[in-house]
Amino acid sequence: MTLRQVMGTAAGSALLLLAAPSAHALSQPPASAAPFETVTVDPTGTVTADGTVTLSGTYRCTGGTGPVFVSSSLGQGESGVRKGVGGTSAVCDGAEHRWTNTDRTEPGRFKPGAARVEASLMELRSGGGLPLPYFHAAQKQDVTLVG
Repeated sequence: MTLRQVMGTAAGSALLLLAAPSAHALSQPPASAAPFETVTVDPTGTVTADGTVTLSGTYRCTGGTGPVFVSSSLGQGESGVRKGVGGTSAVCDGAEHRWTNTDRTEPGRFKPGAARVEASLMELRSGGGLPLPYFHAAQKQDVTLVG
C-alpha cells in the first residue's frame, strides 16, 4: 500500500467517524472553519474502462498545524453507496491550490453520466496522543463522469 493510499484511508476513516452523528455535517463547512477556507469540486470527472476514476477541484485554507488532506468520495445511482477516491496532501498557506484524486475501482462500478462527489479538507491535529480530525471545509457536488 502506498503512502498516498494510507493517508487517503486515514483521512476517509476520520471523515466517516465524524460524519456518523449527522448526515448533514458534510453539506456545510463546519462551524470551526474560517469562512475563507474552501474546497470545490470540478463539475466533470473521468472514469476509464479499467475503472480508474479521477476527481479534481480547488482548495484554500490557513493555519494548518498538522498534516492536511483533501479527500473525496463518489456515488452513482440510487443506492447511496459511496467509494472513497484517493487523498491528496494539502498546503494551508491561504492561497488557492488545485487538487486531483485518482483511484482504481472495479471495472464497471462507475459509468459515464451523473454522479455525486463529496470532498473535504481535513487536518489531523494532535490531541491527547491521538490525532483528531479538524475540518477546514467540505463540499457536496453533482458531477458528470466522462469516459
